[in-house]
Amino acid sequence: MPSSAQGASALDLALAMWKRRKFLALLIFAGTLAGALTVAASLPSFYRSAATILVQRQQVAETFVRSSVTGEMDARLQTISQEILSRARLEALVERFNLYPDLRRRPGFREAAVEQARRDIQVELKGVEATGGRSATIAFAVSFRGRDPDTVAQVANALASFYVQENLQIRERQATDTAQFLKAQLDETKSRLDAEEQRVGAFKRSHLGELPEQVGVNMATLERLNAQLTLNNDSQLRAVERRAALARQLAGAEPLGAAGSMDPAARLYLLQLELAKMRRLFSEKYPDVIRLKAEIAATQQQLAEAPPPASAERAGPAPQTSPGLLDPELSALKAEEQRLRRAIADYQRRIEVAPQRDQELQEMSRDYRTTKDLYDSMLKRYQDAQIAQDMERSQSGGEFRLLDAAIPARAPSAPNRDRLALLGALVALGAAAAGVALAEHLDTSFHTVDDLRAFSRIPVLATIPRMLIAADATERRRRLRLAAVSVPLGLALVVLASYHFAHGNEQLVRMLSRGAS
Repeated sequence: MPSSAQGASALDLALAMWKRRKFLALLIFAGTLAGALTVAASLPSFYRSAATILVQRQQVAETFVRSSVTGEMDARLQTISQEILSRARLEALVERFNLYPDLRRRPGFREAAVEQARRDIQVELKGVEATGGRSATIAFAVSFRGRDPDTVAQVANALASFYVQENLQIRERQATDTAQFLKAQLDETKSRLDAEEQRVGAFKRSHLGELPEQVGVNMATLERLNAQLTLNNDSQLRAVERRAALARQLAGAEPLGAAGSMDPAARLYLLQLELAKMRRLFSEKYPDVIRLKAEIAATQQQLAEAPPPASAERAGPAPQTSPGLLDPELSALKAEEQRLRRAIADYQRRIEVAPQRDQELQEMSRDYRTTKDLYDSMLKRYQDAQIAQDMERSQSGGEFRLLDAAIPARAPSAPNRDRLALLGALVALGAAAAGVALAEHLDTSFHTVDDLRAFSRIPVLATIPRMLIAADATERRRRLRLAAVSVPLGLALVVLASYHFAHGNEQLVRMLSRGAS
């Protein structure tokens, strides 16, 4: 089959090339593999140690104490990481543990040492799946990479302590800032509340007696004053009747109780009192009011037309029965009547303006209630913030706790020498194949009759085998002796060069580690 013939031809070609170039292929393979193995064995070892920190949630139930520290745990970890990875903190860490002495001995390479420390520090979060598909951080590991395993473990533990201390400081600082902010807001709200209280108090003092809650008292007082006024009018009526009766007795008038025997002046005063009483109850068009007005007019005309009585000339001055000359009792009753009327008018005015005062007080009280509710809310928050602050100071809130301290690593974490050796063997095979292919490409001689026939159309008549003479054998032995000396020397030079290149080459290890990760 054609494909089988082509396969056999390629295999024969490869075997022929191996016979011609096997020493070259072995030399390239051995040299490359020796260099790769030397590099893998000579690279400096890096160790990594990690300290595990447990994230403890708030120990006191949030039902009783609500923490004032807000923010997601991952965000707070990022904040703490940025604080710890700051240049000042890393410079102190590098100086404390004498890290990267080669870099620090070079002038101007202090910043390079800080950057290298920042790259050698790693933080790995460990979480569990929470509600909603999000993972809740329950622990994290802080690791450091370096040459000395004991120093690496010490640096990892120092970093873990930094995280624990910084978390405590951040939580306490945030709780303190929250309490101080709420205290300032509470003081400002208290000042506004005091101002509102003073405003409402001044309004109540300036309108005392006109407030809506005093309407009931005012109406009861008004009823009592009206009752007193009625009693006063009755007392005045009885006093006038007694005064008229006494005047008739002194003047020799008709017996008391006879019709028409009352003195006109006294009768006029009684009619006026009755009219005033009727006007408080009825309008001017009421029949009794009209009748009283007519009687008063007739009595006044009678007084104007009546001559002075004759008995007055014989018996001396008559008893004073004019309304303007009443006795002290009647004057006191009239003064009390005037006082009662003024008091009644004042209480009526208070009752009438009570709705207006109620509306004004409602507007003022609305601002007061709003400020009071805000003050109560701020006071509750401030008290919660103080309790949360005390909780953070007692370290009862959510905190970091060192779960597993870092210990010196027994085996290096980088480089992976087995993988480098395997990769070196593959590279050596490729280099040997490439060297053989290049040698075949540069060799212009004909190795077989078929090569000659493919190159020229002139027919090949015969082939003459190679004939070796004594000089050829001598030259061959000389070349073998030279190869026996030069090959080990070359391999030794390759090994020395590889060792010089790889020994202490930390940057190469870090580069290979990044490629592996």
